[in-house]
Amino acid sequence: MNVDEISFRMALIEGLHLAGLVDELTLVIAAADEAPDPAIDRLTPAPYPDDPAAAAEFATATRDDLLDRRTADAAVVRRALEMFVDPGEDDEGENEDQPDQIEITIRRAEIDAWLRTLTALRLIIATRLGITTADDDHDPDDARFGVYDWLAYRLDSLIAIADALDEIPDDV
Repeated sequence: MNVDEISFRMALIEGLHLAGLVDELTLVIAAADEAPDPAIDRLTPAPYPDDPAAAAEFATATRDDLLDRRTADAAVVRRALEMFVDPGEDDEGENEDQPDQIEITIRRAEIDAWLRTLTALRLIIATRLGITTADDDHDPDDARFGVYDWLAYRLDSLIAIADALDEIPDDV
């Protein structure tokens, strides 16, 4: 058995929101050089926090490449979500001909791009919400935290799938 891709169903509203979040991620990355942004700093952490000169040198050598990779990863995810965006939608993003759920197919080679993109989204949202550690409490009724938690759910699901795929040899 050769598993070249995985499929899962996503509710229309989830896909629309995720596509919007990926678009926002791309905009945040594109604006990285315009002004200091703690979220970008979190996406490109300093490996030498106790050595500012070494950290600056490392950032100069790697930051742009890392952000380019994050942009390319986001593009992979966004292409997979293209089916959720329909120009025939009404003002509330609804289309009577659209099913409630859509099946998404991810090629095995693209799973890591999905994992990195969902992680990047969570890091940006965490930065905006002031979440710095896993122990930070948050209000479960605050919708902003709901998005953060929903991304964790989707990320955990994809990690479980990726782990299972890692157990299957490529040539089987």
